[in-house]
Amino acid sequence: MSVLRVIEVEAASRTYEVVIGRDALSSRADRLSVRAPRGRAVVVADTAALSHHATRLHQAFDAAGLGLEIIEIEGGEGAKTWTSLEFLCDRLLALNVERSEPVIAFGGGTVGDLTGFASAILKRGTRFIQIPTTLLAQVDSSVGGKTGINTSHGKNLIGAFHQPDLVIADTAFLDTLPRREVLAGYAEIVKAGLIQDAPLFDRLETQGVDAVTGDGLVQAIADAVAFKARIVAEDERESGVRALLNLGHTFGHAFEAEADKGALIHGEAVACGLALAFRYSARLGACSSKDAERVARHLQTVGLPARISELPGGPYDAARLLSRMGDDKKNSGGAITLILARGIGDAFITRETDRDDLAAFLSSEVED
Repeated sequence: MSVLRVIEVEAASRTYEVVIGRDALSSRADRLSVRAPRGRAVVVADTAALSHHATRLHQAFDAAGLGLEIIEIEGGEGAKTWTSLEFLCDRLLALNVERSEPVIAFGGGTVGDLTGFASAILKRGTRFIQIPTTLLAQVDSSVGGKTGINTSHGKNLIGAFHQPDLVIADTAFLDTLPRREVLAGYAEIVKAGLIQDAPLFDRLETQGVDAVTGDGLVQAIADAVAFKARIVAEDERESGVRALLNLGHTFGHAFEAEADKGALIHGEAVACGLALAFRYSARLGACSSKDAERVARHLQTVGLPARISELPGGPYDAARLLSRMGDDKKNSGGAITLILARGIGDAFITRETDRDDLAAFLSSEVED
C-alpha cells in the first residue's frame, strides 16, 4: 500500500482533511464511521463511477460498519440542473437525512457540485463528505467548498459555499478513467503552478508526459491540493486572492457555453483558457511571449489544447465568446474581470479589461 498524504484545509468556516493516495478509501474507513452518528452512509453516486467501483465502495463502508443508502445520479454537466437538484433533495428528505449526518458525494465534479449544493440547502445545511473519483474532482472541485448548478445563463451561477467535513481522494479510482479525463484533470494541476508555484510548473514541464502517470501524478495531486488549501485558508469566499484560482476559467467557461453539447469537457476548456490568458498577458506587455510559449508547449506536449482551433465542439465565434465572458460571475460594474499573469507563477486580477482590445484578441485567436 502506498503512503498516504494528508493535507489540512483550514477554511474560516471549517477545518478538514484531504486524504490522498492509492486505496485511501479502505485505509481511512474509520474516518467515515466517526462522522455517521446513525450508523448509515447516504451516498449520492455517479452512475458511471458506481459501475466501475461498486464493490470497493461496499467493502469500504462495510469495514466502517455503516449501512449504505445509495442514490444514483447520471454525471456530466447535465446533472447540474434545477430538476436534478429537486430530485436529489426529495430523495434525501424521503430518507429523513438529519443535519448531523453527512451526505456523501461519490463520483466526478458535477455530482460533487450538485450533492454539495443539496447538502448546503437541505434543512439549512447538513454535513458533507467528498469521495472524488476523477482527477479533475480530486485536484479541484472537491476542495474549497464551491457547490452549485448551471443555468441557461452559464455555469455555476446558482450555488453556495459549503465546505466538506472530509475529502478522500483515492487515486486507485483513476485507473478506470479514459486518458482524456485524466488530461482534463491535469489542466487544473498545471493551473496551480502557473498561478503562484513556478517550481511546480518547472517540475511538470521537465517531466512532460510522465507528469500524468504513476507516482509523478500522485505527487502532483498532493502539490495542487496543498496549493489550493493555502488559497482557501486565506480567502474562503473568493473576495480576494481566491479569484486567482479562476486563471483560464473566464475564457474556458465561454468555450463550454458555446461548444456543441457534450463535445467539450471542462479541463480541455481550462487548458486552452490558460494558454489564452498567457498570450493575452503577453499582448498587454504584462508577461513575456517566451512564458506564453512555454505554457502552450507544455499543454500540447501532454496532449491538451492550447489554441481555439484545437478545441472540440467548435467552430467558435469571437463575438459570442466575448458576450459569454461578459456574463461571468466574477465581473463587477459591467467590466470583465480577468486573471492574467506577469509570468509563470505570478498571476494577478484585473478588473479593467478593454473590451475592444479583448474582442480583437479573440478574433485573432479564432482565426489562428
